[in-house]
Amino acid sequence: MEKWLCWGAMGTAGGLLILFILDLVIKIPFGGLSTVVNILGIVACGLIGYLGWDAFKDLR
Repeated sequence: MEKWLCWGAMGTAGGLLILFILDLVIKIPFGGLSTVVNILGIVACGLIGYLGWDAFKDLR
């Protein structure tokens, strides 16, 4: 069960990371919200992705 939670966290963070980068570059998914919001979202997604990957390594 824990491995699926790690994979789910990494997958969700990766998907949102792509959306925030697309919004920053071409302003499609969120209509160009704000540059600050997009950058904070990218940082948060990177952090959650890293934490999921680190927890996954600990479970192996």
